[in-house]
Amino acid sequence: MLYVATATASDDEMAERIAHHRARRPGDWLTLESPRSLTVPADIARTLLVEDLTLLLNNLMLDVPAEAEARARAEVDALLTLPANVVVVSNEVGMGLVPDTPLGRAFRDALGRLNQHAAAAVSEAYFLVAGLPLRLK
Repeated sequence: MLYVATATASDDEMAERIAHHRARRPGDWLTLESPRSLTVPADIARTLLVEDLTLLLNNLMLDVPAEAEARARAEVDALLTLPANVVVVSNEVGMGLVPDTPLGRAFRDALGRLNQHAAAAVSEAYFLVAGLPLRLK
């Protein structure tokens, strides 16, 4: 199993979250910390868990706002060509409050489109609510 982590420790609270996630992972999992790319060697693992598209897009939007969504889509497309079982995690941010800043609204809309793109490209998609998986396709 290869765990692809997209989080960055931008403050103490986020560093604690990352440490908690690391501690919970099984010891035999490989971890690749890659906040702006999902590029992995084709033969590194039979199963990949990517967590998550939300932070990948966030990181790209902070670096290259005009290209972020297109780059994130390209990362997803390349990832899904690998000869492996790929599990991609993302968040649904469009069901909450409308952000009060232009960047927040742009992020919410771009993530919605990225999630749609990823869901269209995979054979199975699930929505988790209260820890319960709802199969979408």
